[in-house]
Amino acid sequence: MRLVVVSGLSGAGKSVALHALEDLGYYCIDNLPADLLPAFAAQMASPERPVYENAAVGIDARNPSRSLERLPGILSELRAKGMECQLLFFDAEEPILIKRYSETRRRHPLTSGEVSLAEAIGRERELLEPLASSADLRIDTSLTSLHQLRDIIRLRLASSPPGTLSVLFVSFGFKHGVPRDADFVFDLRCLPNPHWEPHLRPFTGRDAPVVEYLSRDAMVAEMEASIASFLETWIPRFQAESRPYLTVALGCTGGQHRSVYMAERLAARFRQDARWSVILRHRELS
Repeated sequence: MRLVVVSGLSGAGKSVALHALEDLGYYCIDNLPADLLPAFAAQMASPERPVYENAAVGIDARNPSRSLERLPGILSELRAKGMECQLLFFDAEEPILIKRYSETRRRHPLTSGEVSLAEAIGRERELLEPLASSADLRIDTSLTSLHQLRDIIRLRLASSPPGTLSVLFVSFGFKHGVPRDADFVFDLRCLPNPHWEPHLRPFTGRDAPVVEYLSRDAMVAEMEASIASFLETWIPRFQAESRPYLTVALGCTGGQHRSVYMAERLAARFRQDARWSVILRHRELS
């Protein structure tokens, strides 16, 4: 039995996430008043008439601030009673949110005649800070399409058995920005760059010519061993704290060669350990 609370900024992808969870068989409720969550969870857990095996509820900034502040404590109480609860928080950069609202012509729930869209987004971020800071998984959708977001939800929630740590290895390019939802960020820009080899430039870190080029370099092997050793030490510590999700971001300049190669190598290495579920994503190749 799993209860997923979906929250985040308006326009950041909460509705898309709820639809994706519904496709995975979750019973979904959008905009549930936060104060009603304990009663809903009690109905889920009722031995006399269990109604929903897995459920997801959307909770947004339209709730009173005192209710939002209480929500992390409510989830802690439910976990103490044995229910698996996860809080997902969706975020995006302000210019991206403004652009999305201008394209859809939707009204932000906190705007009014005296409150501009930018001011409403700032106010919403303040109201939701208690949830953002205590979220089990924060997903930044600034550079994520609707289809990619659905895939992320499916991979991170459907592929992990209850109680298993889900580890996401994501490659990215620094010139496109660092993933804001990463727990660990490793900079690979000191490694030899296949981009400067004309015959390798059209390929990616998944292609054999680039793999061969990087795999025979001693510095690349040393970097891989160092990152693997660090993660082998610290991932179990996060798992011991009952963390359901962990994101490891590996970056090079453009996110095409070195970061892709390293993410592939590390994901393959850590998939050999049954203690966690490993997911691989190449942000700039999507």
